[in-house]
Amino acid sequence: MQTQTLSRRPATLTKNQLPPYAVWVALGAAVILGAALSALIGFGIASFTIFTAVIFVLGATVMTWIVEGRRRAVDRFATYLICGSFLLALVPLVSVIFTVLSKGLAGLSPDFLFTSMGGMTGAVDNNSAETGGPVLGGAYHGIVGTLLITLWATIISVPIGLLTAVYLVEYSNGGPLSRAITFFVDVMTGIPSIVAGLFAAAFFALVFGPGVRTGFVAAVALSVLMIPVVVRSTEEMLKIVPNELREASYALGVRKWRTILKVVVPTAISGIASGVTLAIARVIGETAPLLVTAGFVNTINMNVFAGWMSTLPTYIYRQLMSPTSPTNTDPSTQRAWAAALLLIIMVMLLNLGARLIARMFAPKTGR
Repeated sequence: MQTQTLSRRPATLTKNQLPPYAVWVALGAAVILGAALSALIGFGIASFTIFTAVIFVLGATVMTWIVEGRRRAVDRFATYLICGSFLLALVPLVSVIFTVLSKGLAGLSPDFLFTSMGGMTGAVDNNSAETGGPVLGGAYHGIVGTLLITLWATIISVPIGLLTAVYLVEYSNGGPLSRAITFFVDVMTGIPSIVAGLFAAAFFALVFGPGVRTGFVAAVALSVLMIPVVVRSTEEMLKIVPNELREASYALGVRKWRTILKVVVPTAISGIASGVTLAIARVIGETAPLLVTAGFVNTINMNVFAGWMSTLPTYIYRQLMSPTSPTNTDPSTQRAWAAALLLIIMVMLLNLGARLIARMFAPKTGR
């Protein structure tokens, strides 16, 4: 009798429970029904994802209610609702990536990456007859300008933002100066990008005269947008460093500045690198401040301190607003989509680089 009771206990514990594959069955059915409903109104990624998420949440909840009861159904409903909300949150991201890939991938070519728009007067190059075919121009000058201006903006912003965050966390005691810095950082976080461009243009116009447009002016404008992001992210990363590490360093007789340099900053380097990457991604696609500070040209300019410079955002704007040819076969739109895809790729590479830097400089946990 005891043996019979023990043999029946596992069956009793698993009674009125859905099998592990039930959720996947519900998801598969939701995908099929979502595709069918989306096809009725004209298939699209957005409508397909919305229908799939709603059907999955409702269907899985009802199935749980029937098999496991109301209490477990309410608990599962909250879980499924979070999963469905996650799917809906992916809709804009997937839609943007799919659209840019489908329209810009065909435009990426060696000619697009390593030629500029210099000498372009129409849909083809002036030298097309000599080269044996039409040369549609590329975005090399925009790529060079974007990299140089962003590099100088990073050189300006990162030291200022890092030192400001170190002062706020390590040296300030909540006095008037620290409160004023925090207030102005908060204000700078929300200013429109065009205001930063007008500030840089006005400042350099007062110093060097009106009409000054160079890559360095644009870098200063972008640094105004980058500094508050760097300050905030670095400040939060420094705050989460345990005080025990600082106290242990002080107990060994290490000075404060060296403790910050050798203990605090290396411990938080992963978050600091991520914050810098976010700041760069925040400004690399800005267009308005660059229009009033760097201008846009069709030729390559390697000197950020002299002459107008073109960047990928202004290149996209120029291609859409001033196409090289009024015909239906004008390649300007294709160039704009290819440049947009190139911007996304650059941001992705920046994120990967930040992760590699964080892994290289993070403190070692093993022995």
